[in-house]
Amino acid sequence: MVRMPYIVGAMKMTMNIDDALLERVMAATGAKSKTLAIDLALREMDRRAELRRLTSEGLGLSASELKEAFDPASAAPELESKPVTYGRKSRTGR
Repeated sequence: MVRMPYIVGAMKMTMNIDDALLERVMAATGAKSKTLAIDLALREMDRRAELRRLTSEGLGLSASELKEAFDPASAAPELESKPVTYGRKSRTGR
C-alpha cells in the first residue's frame, strides 16, 4: 500500500492507495506520475457521474445534443488514446 501526500490547492493529504491498482491506472492512462494518475482517475469519475446525472434527468435533449453539452476540454485525452479493459487478466502464459 502506498501512502503518498497529495496537494489539493494549498492542502496536503495523505492517502492509502493499493499499489497494484495505482500501477494499473498508470498503465491504462499512460500517466507518468502517481499524482497525474490519481488526478486523471478522479476527473474521469467526476465526468462519468455528471454524464449519468444528465442522462437520468433527460433534459429533453437528444443523444447528440447531450454529447455536445460537454466541454471537450474536460475530457481526459490520455484516457481516449488507450482502450481500457476491465475484468480478470488471462492466466495463459503462466
